[in-house]
Amino acid sequence: MVLKLENVTKKFGSFPAVDDVSISIPEKEMFGFLGANGAGKTTTFRMILGLLDPSGGTITWDNKPINYTTSHLIGYLPEERGLYPKLKVKEQIVYLARLRGMQKQAALKELDSWLTRFKIPGYKDKKVEELSKGNQQKIQFITAVIHKPQLLILDEPFSGLDPVNVELLKEAVLHLKENGTTIVFSSHRMEHVEEMCEHLCIMHHGKPIVHGSLKEIKRSFGKKNLIIHADFNMDFLKSYSGVTKTKQTPEGTHLQIEGEYVAEKILNDIVGKGFIRKFVLEEPSLNDIFIEKVGASYE
Repeated sequence: MVLKLENVTKKFGSFPAVDDVSISIPEKEMFGFLGANGAGKTTTFRMILGLLDPSGGTITWDNKPINYTTSHLIGYLPEERGLYPKLKVKEQIVYLARLRGMQKQAALKELDSWLTRFKIPGYKDKKVEELSKGNQQKIQFITAVIHKPQLLILDEPFSGLDPVNVELLKEAVLHLKENGTTIVFSSHRMEHVEEMCEHLCIMHHGKPIVHGSLKEIKRSFGKKNLIIHADFNMDFLKSYSGVTKTKQTPEGTHLQIEGEYVAEKILNDIVGKGFIRKFVLEEPSLNDIFIEKVGASYE
């Protein structure tokens, strides 16, 4: 059951919000959409869900179009939360679960299990408006997954959550993936995508500017990060051949370098100058890649 977008475009008037996107998302995988606000992520999600019609191109899941006949197989957590504040949690969940074709008793049983998992078992009879923002977010998440969807779309699922709740929600998402759900999610937070996704797409002004497996994207970027903590002045590295960026931190120096060979040369040059506490070569972070690729598009 592959989710396929082929040459998908969405124009609002003459403005292309999404511009010729072609992506294939394998079954039972977690796929990340990255991009600044206005990059076209939410518009893409709304087209996948059939809430917006594409101006051009096709979207299929399991080689079939997505429409009302497939809606019981899909879960969606929108970025703008949309719970009814005056309803009790269980009324809210049962109502939305029934719309997905679930029986009331099955929905309540599933709700109990999720509330226990999220460490809020006593919240079933509370009104939504009585809950903190973080707990409302958990309830909103439960509404998206209560019917055990095969395809789950999460738009900024971790925004506004404290670190403890981010971890709880991440564990829940990974649990769903392990049980066979295909998950597509967007985030501003690079580290979440880096930690959870095998494949990703970076969008900018409606176009995919980087797309593929995380490992391949990092490998093809070429540059590496080098962290040096030492007890002597390293200002000379700012103009060192093969060093593309330098940043001073209280502990030492962070460099972006063109390749491993530069690290070797630097090590040979600093050995003997004084005490070196740390010398670590790292893969580029997704943040580095995003800033460079999106920055290049801004210029």
